[in-house]
Amino acid sequence: MPDYKRHGARYRARRRAVDILFEAETRDVDPVAVVEDRAALSQDPSNAVAPVADYTREIITSAAVHLDDIDDAIERFLSQDWEIDRLPAVERQILRVATWEILFNDDVEPPISIANALEMATEYAGHTAPPYIHAVLDDIIQWNSADAPEAPHDD
Repeated sequence: MPDYKRHGARYRARRRAVDILFEAETRDVDPVAVVEDRAALSQDPSNAVAPVADYTREIITSAAVHLDDIDDAIERFLSQDWEIDRLPAVERQILRVATWEILFNDDVEPPISIANALEMATEYAGHTAPPYIHAVLDDIIQWNSADAPEAPHDD
């Protein structure tokens, strides 16, 4: 039985963020400008453009600000012979959205980010992408946890 919880508003927002990041990279434009364009187009019902969810806007805006940190984290855990620019574009965007959530959004538990990323990877890229995407994201979680300051000890 499918888990419909993953197809809630946040899943759809993540998916739209991947789509917008992909489009922005393909067109070589600022992803925040694409969000603003979609938001403006959605105001006129004759355009048939869905409104941009607040969470999609948050992902895109913050990912744009932190893109170098996100890409550095991804590249750190790619196979030795790979660079982020060599990844298929859609897989790169899926990794960016999930990595943004892991590093910059404490409201989402990392396993949720991974599950959503793997589902999108399977849908968009087939069955070859999820294993390495899962490995990279797991490594980012471990690295981020190790990098985080330790909680104070009660002695």
